[in-house]
Amino acid sequence: MIRKIILLAFVFFIGIMPVIVNAQTDSTKADSGKVTTATDTSKTAVAVPLTAAATTKAPDPNGGATGTVADVTAAKAGAPTAGELADQVGHNKVSINLVWLLIGGFLVFFMQAGFALVETGLTRAKNVGHTMAMNLFVYPAGALGFFVCGFAIMFGGVGALGTLGGFDGLNHEISVHLFGHDFGLFGGKGFFMNGIYDVSVLGFFVFQVVFMDATATIPTGAMAERWKFASFAISGFLIGGIIYPIYGNWVWGGGWLAQLGSNFGLGHGHVDFAGSSVVHLSGGVLAFVGAKMLGPRLGKYNKDGTSNAIPGHNIPMAVLGTLVLAFGWFGFNAGSTFAGTDLRFAVVAFNTMIASCGGALAATLWIWHVRGTKPDVSMMCNGLLAGLVAITAPCAFVTPLGGLIIGLISGVIVVEVTLFVEKKLKIDDPVGAIAVHGANGLWGILALGLFADGTYGDGLNGVKGTVKGLFYGDGGQFVAEVIGGTTNIIFFGAAGWLMFKLLDKLVGNRVKPEVELYGLDLPEMGIDGYSGIRLDKNAETPLSR
Repeated sequence: MIRKIILLAFVFFIGIMPVIVNAQTDSTKADSGKVTTATDTSKTAVAVPLTAAATTKAPDPNGGATGTVADVTAAKAGAPTAGELADQVGHNKVSINLVWLLIGGFLVFFMQAGFALVETGLTRAKNVGHTMAMNLFVYPAGALGFFVCGFAIMFGGVGALGTLGGFDGLNHEISVHLFGHDFGLFGGKGFFMNGIYDVSVLGFFVFQVVFMDATATIPTGAMAERWKFASFAISGFLIGGIIYPIYGNWVWGGGWLAQLGSNFGLGHGHVDFAGSSVVHLSGGVLAFVGAKMLGPRLGKYNKDGTSNAIPGHNIPMAVLGTLVLAFGWFGFNAGSTFAGTDLRFAVVAFNTMIASCGGALAATLWIWHVRGTKPDVSMMCNGLLAGLVAITAPCAFVTPLGGLIIGLISGVIVVEVTLFVEKKLKIDDPVGAIAVHGANGLWGILALGLFADGTYGDGLNGVKGTVKGLFYGDGGQFVAEVIGGTTNIIFFGAAGWLMFKLLDKLVGNRVKPEVELYGLDLPEMGIDGYSGIRLDKNAETPLSR
């Protein structure tokens, strides 16, 4: 009965809140029958009807004709005027940038299939339906939370979207004034996307929601095979609606971590080009906290503390998922230029590729010749992903050699952290998410603070000059990265602990032992993932000694 009441209250909340927000929106909101666009990135966005061409000129506020006499004469002769040409050039530039942004977003969304394949392949056959379901449902759960309030919290005060037409309606950042400086905390515009009917903002939302989705997905791997679906589903909404956007605002929404440069002279503030900290470290910390609180799978550890291997049921599936993720990562990183007209995306793409190769090579050799005797395929996959995670923050700011070095180091990190988490901390992470995303997310932002070479980023976060790391003369940038990483661990550690505690009280986090032994597919999802195949489910769980 209590669960039904909670569900009904939630549905009522979703239905009634847009009406409340709409009633409270001030008279300055955009006309809901129009969409705003821009013809030049240097101009304020001009409101035009949905059916109008984007090159429509704004009318003269005094009621007169627009353009010069020469323009009018040229127009009568059938030739485009100078103003029309300028408008069309500006429109084309914004169009290219918007298309680039959306293509990047579509590639990042395809990564969800990669996550599903990797996690399912590295877990057991009796749980495939449950693991796949988590990777599917995390998208709508998180996206709805992001739509309700997450986007507003994260980007409600970000300011003008310069490369996408200059729309400046996201202009309300909630701040506190301390020590003579303003510290941005969270945005205050865009709840339910109400009052914002702009092509650039809607495209920007599509791009950003899939990044959030990646963060919410990461814990599903570390907590797989014993996490209740109800607890998981609610967590997806909370991560997308509240937890992820708060830290995201501090870094990407103009918040206080981004202001460390302008306020205190620490480089350009905490810089994270595409999400090593905002996305991956965040998800890794949540995965660490969740897996620790949930406890290991049955049979994972013996009484003496030694661990038993619980092999994944489908290595080809995991390899395919890894390659899908590597493909989508080009959109993840290169799309974060927000501009197809910013040719730096070629540098980003190259560094993304070379770092992933370095990570895969180092992890393979390290597990083969230093920590083991075989080139473990699962570690090979995680090494490639570790390189991608690590290069995500510095990809636009480092040289090709720097990208390779970052990737090589990430490959060693992922092996060592995986073994440390399993054998020393006694935390059961079936897919290695903590090592891949958590440890290498932290390494990625630190690498930016070390290797940024000063060839890109002029004016970023309101600071003149390009981004330089410690090795290129700016130790303040490294300090800003350390502060951002430390803040991430503290914030997501505390928020994750609170969330999982509340969920445990509300619906419970872990399935019953008999459900875990039998497999989660039928008890939790109502259908076996592999119908018509006889599985020896008991043999998939090792006996503790």
